[in-house]
Amino acid sequence: MEFRRTLARKKTKNLRARRNSPKSRLRRLSSFKFRIEPVRVLDANLTRYNRRMANQAYLSVICKDFPAEQIPVRFGALLQTVPVSSSTPGFTHLAIRAVDDSESPVLELDLRAAPLDAAGIVEIVAEQLHSDCSYETRCFWDLATIDAASAKAPAQPQALEIICRGEDYENALWRERGHIEVQLGFEHFFTGHAGLLGSQPGVKVAAQSHEEARFLETMAWPENLQRYQEKTRENIRKLLDWVRRIEGTLSVERVWLWSEGEENFEARLEEIVAAR
Repeated sequence: MEFRRTLARKKTKNLRARRNSPKSRLRRLSSFKFRIEPVRVLDANLTRYNRRMANQAYLSVICKDFPAEQIPVRFGALLQTVPVSSSTPGFTHLAIRAVDDSESPVLELDLRAAPLDAAGIVEIVAEQLHSDCSYETRCFWDLATIDAASAKAPAQPQALEIICRGEDYENALWRERGHIEVQLGFEHFFTGHAGLLGSQPGVKVAAQSHEEARFLETMAWPENLQRYQEKTRENIRKLLDWVRRIEGTLSVERVWLWSEGEENFEARLEEIVAAR
């Protein structure tokens, strides 16, 4: 009798553990079963290459070795370093693609109702492991965001998209863009608008809209421009601190920062940080 009670307790404990696992939570929150036809999440604001958007900034990482069986370990280690937003923690989306970016995801999950931590993302990735796949996840981090009317710059959640690529994905795209690529958000979070910031501050680009003209008027006041420079430096330092954590966590061959609008994004950041 005592043996049966012990066995029953073990079964109950195992059942509870399975019910609390990331995959079980996803099954309860989704209208589809795990591994069947994905739900497409169409969010134009987070599309990586939407040219109607402002210029984007990126972080790329090439590891010293990246065999398919080590993808969960490498990807998970990087996700652990992400400085996620204090107000909106967790990873809110996961998409897995095969072959190249033109293919629809083989799995796509909207996790906003129950964001996962790094371990939860890795658990799902580990079951879809192939060298010709990419693994995309999203979260938020807090960046100082300037308000054109008041010139205040509170820290607000901004979107991050993190892409991990197997070495056979899209004709070895990793050689150009990295095993892991991060879309950091708008370039101006780190470089400022209209060439205002740097060693020779001042407007170097004409306003392209009424909103930008209003912003430039606000920045004509020296104290506003000084605050803008300080808050932008805070964003840059946060980014550079993250890069150092990545270099200290992963065995990397190369880590670099780049953007769509700057010829040398890293040099531009150094200029802004050094300016007085």
